Amino acid sequence: MVRIKRGTTANKRRKKILKETKGYRWGRKSKYKQAKQAFIKAKTYAYRDRKVKKREFRKLWQIRIGAACRKLGLSYSKFIYQLKEKNIEIDRKILNQLVQEKPEIFEKIVGEVKPIKEKTLDAKSAEKEKEIEKKKEK
Repeated sequence: MVRIKRGTTANKRRKKILKETKGYRWGRKSKYKQAKQAFIKAKTYAYRDRKVKKREFRKLWQIRIGAACRKLGLSYSKFIYQLKEKNIEIDRKILNQLVQEKPEIFEKIVGEVKPIKEKTLDAKSAEKEKEIEKKKEK
């Protein structure tokens, strides 16, 4: 019988792992066992952090939208609630882009969404301020 040399598959597998861990620090780039552990851990973190990235961006968008709403006299939660009530389906990512790039359009959306009570309260408070100013002038 012909003698068969073993190990080609195992060597391929090891080379593949070491190729993936090229650039890692210390023994994790050259020692197979450490490289394999580092590679598995890296893939686990990468998978997990793709989810975390989405979460973090959503938080950032909420903060930015909330800050823009506060300037216009409306809280974030009331703004989102009113969007849903009026059946305006704009997601937070788009709202964030509007806040950053086109604030005048965002102001129109907030104006459209603002509850009638708050609009009337704003009008009443504006009238009261005018009256106070007139009294000060006299």
